[in-house]
Amino acid sequence: MAEHDLSKTIIPFLDRHLSFPLLAHLSDLALFPVEEVTAAQYELAKGTNMFDYAVSLFVQIHRDEKVPAEFDEKRENAVSTNERLQQEAQAVLDVIENPDVAQALRQDKNQNLQYLKDNYNLTLDQITALYNFGKFQYSYGNYSGAADYLYHFRVLSTDNDLNTSAHWGKLASDILTGRWEVALEELNTLRDAIDSRSPPSVLVSSSGTSSASEPALVQLHSRTWLAHWSLFVYFNHPQGRTLLLETFLSPTYLNTIQTSCPWVLRYLATAAILSRKASALPASTSTPVSARVRNAIREVVKVIQTEEYQYQDPVTAFLKELYIEFDFEAAQRELTLAEKVVGDDFFLGEFREEFLDNARYLISEAYCRIHQKIDIADLSERLNLSRDEGEKWIVNLIRETRMGADAKIDLEKNVIEINRPPLPVYQTIIEKTRGLALRTQALGAVAARSGQQNGGVAKPEAAAPAVAVK
Repeated sequence: MAEHDLSKTIIPFLDRHLSFPLLAHLSDLALFPVEEVTAAQYELAKGTNMFDYAVSLFVQIHRDEKVPAEFDEKRENAVSTNERLQQEAQAVLDVIENPDVAQALRQDKNQNLQYLKDNYNLTLDQITALYNFGKFQYSYGNYSGAADYLYHFRVLSTDNDLNTSAHWGKLASDILTGRWEVALEELNTLRDAIDSRSPPSVLVSSSGTSSASEPALVQLHSRTWLAHWSLFVYFNHPQGRTLLLETFLSPTYLNTIQTSCPWVLRYLATAAILSRKASALPASTSTPVSARVRNAIREVVKVIQTEEYQYQDPVTAFLKELYIEFDFEAAQRELTLAEKVVGDDFFLGEFREEFLDNARYLISEAYCRIHQKIDIADLSERLNLSRDEGEKWIVNLIRETRMGADAKIDLEKNVIEINRPPLPVYQTIIEKTRGLALRTQALGAVAARSGQQNGGVAKPEAAAPAVAVK
């Protein structure tokens, strides 16, 4: 299903090296002509120092042509550059790996630089050799070595621009080496740096550009890039789907997705579906989850409905048909398409079976909510299962989740009977007014802040526009 592939949309927000796995995945799927994918790989490889890889791609594309001599020249230049940068970086490493120096270094970077300059004649320009060598190693595919040098550089350097660039490089290196725990820590650190209202110079994107006159725009661009890079981590780390929901459903990143990358809704919707069944397990058998994760489906459906004019695919359409249109037949059709889309997606492919299982749970949950007596054969058909498979699946579902308290199976009549007690009136009132105190406090804070800005106590007329904006 090439029309639903997001690789062409996502790659512009990735580093060259992070794009290679996506293109290799496309080559395996054969969604697009192999020649086109190989040509794209070659165009990316030409901009790196991975000359052997670039030559192999050139040979695949131009089988009857001789390999250009420029590759040999670039390789010789790269070897000499590597030797020079390695010598410069090693001189710095010899100092900072000295046990006496390691003990003398403190949290204050300026103090550390002064100490290194006074005792070892080591300047900030010399320390930058660690960054240069780490960046060069990254360019020819030595991601593990690049991560080490960029880490050492960041510990010592006070250059905000290069530190931010080193952050992005370290994150990419950890992703490409598959060190997901370390990558998650790096991701969180970079996200905090972006979210903090730092000077624009700190918020340099991985492309190395910044706009001092529009810090908010730079921050939006940085969050957009981070949202795409984080997909590698969130769909490989064991707790990644839950962490994705916590991050992407926060107001700042939800606004980023809606503003500049609505296609990320596919991954937000998928994470919500993958987490739904786990959040419905009894508290004694599941890991506690936050209210944001428990209510993720509800929040995601709202966003899907709002952003439908910008983006939709079978995954988002499945949730729309199920929770907005309440069309179970349409939801069944969309689920069939969504299964294929998820299976072909680079980030979601390995979650295909889990996605399907959780989606069936959502259908059965919604179906049972509006019916008191359900024919098992009919529900099995809506779940795209045979009668026997559906019966086994429904029995396991009722046994494993909270539905078991309300649902009973009558095997003689082959039906499920739902006996759901009505919600007490006082509980309904509690649910409706749960956030009232917090919202009232927020409105009061806005009114007070407006009054302070006007140099006195705010009049009701003056506070009204601020409250409306809020």
